[in-house]
Amino acid sequence: MSNANNSPSFHAPSSDRIGSEPEAPFLSLHTAVVLLISVVIGIVVGCLTALAGTPVPAAVVAGMAAAGAAIPVLRSLIR
Repeated sequence: MSNANNSPSFHAPSSDRIGSEPEAPFLSLHTAVVLLISVVIGIVVGCLTALAGTPVPAAVVAGMAAAGAAIPVLRSLIR
């Protein structure tokens, strides 16, 4: 048995990554915050609507409408 190939293998960085700029994020921080807050608003409105005695499908639609309506408002408020 030979121990000639027991040295750790090192992988050289690929040549296409050297000197290239890092990738841009999928979503900007502003977009992520706006979408997250609008989802929270939609969940709260949907839960409150369901607790008020409205059927669940109508509460889901109300929550989705509230989330959709909150996006332009939050976009203009959060800058």
